[in-house]
Amino acid sequence: QVQLVESGGGLVQPGGSLRLSCAASGSRFSIYTMGWYRQAPGKQRELVAAITSGGYTNYAGSVKGRFTISRDNAKNTVYLQMNNLKPDDTAVYYCKASWGRADYWGQGTQVTVSS
Repeated sequence: QVQLVESGGGLVQPGGSLRLSCAASGSRFSIYTMGWYRQAPGKQRELVAAITSGGYTNYAGSVKGRFTISRDNAKNTVYLQMNNLKPDDTAVYYCKASWGRADYWGQGTQVTVSS
């Protein structure tokens, strides 16, 4: 069992930056593939970025070159650095831990990009 707690969301102007954090409880954090997802009002939840236990990453096309996912296994934490934010990035951002058939989700953190 893994509990995930996201933080770092907020209101930012277009072109600004935010760093989201997702802290995981429990052991064996390093074996999980960690992902950031987002869900905007009226839209389906979508994958933003993911990082495997081996450090391989993949990104949605809409964020490639602007967002960076990273993990610190010593701190049981995954990060999402978001630069050059756009109004279309406004959403609730969720953290997910996956291993085998098990998926665990955090409660989400709101990111609003607006002038």
